[in-house]
Amino acid sequence: MTRVTGDFGDSMQKDALHMVSSDANFVKGRFPDYKIGANNTIIEPENAPEVMPLKEVVAKETAQLLEQQKRLSVRDLKEKFEKGLSGAAKLSAEAKWREVASLDRHVLLKKLRDVLDSLRGRVAGRNRDDAEEAISLVEALALQLTQKEGELFHEKAEVEKLANFLKQATEDAKKVVEEEKTLALGEIERAKAAIERVEQALREHELSTSNTEEQEMEELRKEIQEARRIKMLHQPSRVMDMEHELRALRVLLLEKSQLCIHLKKELAMIKRLEEDKSCLFELEGSESLGSCLHIVPRVDTAPDISNCSIQWYRIIPEGSKKVLISGATKSTYAPEPLDVGRLLQAEVILDDERVTVSTAGPIDPAAGLETYIETLVKKSDNEFNVVVTHMNGRDYPSSSVHALHVETLRIKLRKGRSTKAKESYSSSMQLCGVRGGGSAAAQAVFWQARKGLSFTLAFETERERNAAILLARKFAFSCNIMLAGPDDQASL
Repeated sequence: MTRVTGDFGDSMQKDALHMVSSDANFVKGRFPDYKIGANNTIIEPENAPEVMPLKEVVAKETAQLLEQQKRLSVRDLKEKFEKGLSGAAKLSAEAKWREVASLDRHVLLKKLRDVLDSLRGRVAGRNRDDAEEAISLVEALALQLTQKEGELFHEKAEVEKLANFLKQATEDAKKVVEEEKTLALGEIERAKAAIERVEQALREHELSTSNTEEQEMEELRKEIQEARRIKMLHQPSRVMDMEHELRALRVLLLEKSQLCIHLKKELAMIKRLEEDKSCLFELEGSESLGSCLHIVPRVDTAPDISNCSIQWYRIIPEGSKKVLISGATKSTYAPEPLDVGRLLQAEVILDDERVTVSTAGPIDPAAGLETYIETLVKKSDNEFNVVVTHMNGRDYPSSSVHALHVETLRIKLRKGRSTKAKESYSSSMQLCGVRGGGSAAAQAVFWQARKGLSFTLAFETERERNAAILLARKFAFSCNIMLAGPDDQASL
């Protein structure tokens, strides 16, 4: 007889499991982890984690939702309810899966019992007792499974109730959200309407205020004009009329005095010419700064002036001292600022005969030149546009415009970024009007920057030429330098 041992029982159990596993549908793919103790009691493993029952989990979450309901907004409450509904749906699905698993377990236990019954009929002795014990264990397990199913059905009913409650609550929350949304939109529209009314009222107020202010300003202007008119009617204007008349008389007196001086000069010249009828030449031109004096023949029998030797002199009124003007040997001479207030005299030498012509009076200053100089002195750098006509006594090849800078400490001549000359005020520097004659002598100057470097510069106007000379002499005098022309120290 073949002996049946415990290993055979285990192998048979494994074969039975392998046989029925193809017909059963397991959710987790394995049996629950438990042990069967005495009196067919099921012992849970000690290290197994304690799983909170589904009912307690649902109750706990529901309590938390109810507690947070007061702190949540309607939208948040709706979201919570929707989450709870989805959780309930998941729980219901899980319960369905558990129900299916339970059904599969029943099928498995039934097949296992059938296998054990067929095995009990085949064996005898101790193996038969083991088979009966296994059958009793399967029956106990089926009973416990039935109890678990009852609890599961109860929990399923509770979950369905909770799901229905959450679904109804979600619907209510949606209704509340819609109502609140409608109310909020209504409040927004009312607020917009109120804002528009306020803005319209502000615009009307600003418009009325601006109109009122304009009316008040117009009335104030009218009142001021009326007050001025009344003041002019009641205030005597005799003094004002006398001031205007006095100003006009001063202008007229100045014009008359200038005319008188000019007539005196002409009269003195006529008398001198009548006394000396033998004089062959006379001076022509205005005797003022900025003009040119020309020696012209007085009678037709006068010799050609170009064949005569000429020398100009400056006569200082104090002591009637006659000072030679170096380089002034032409029939044309343009007075420079140093000649103002002094007489000019020219000697014409023809063979052995000397003919002297002189101005009727001192050279007059140019009108407005002093005011112009006072304005330029305030600046440390004054720029004048000039054209270089001669350099070191030779004709300059270019007729382009240069810039002459008269500064407080130096004079600089440049063209664009190229500097032609830049010298500080010194005793070797010379600056005066051109003395070589010519039609543009009243606009030209002679500038010796240093020994061996000299220029003849033509300015745009007579006023700028005289202003540049006076300005440079003022700046040089501040540096203890007497700036003049060649051999002009005696005149200074």
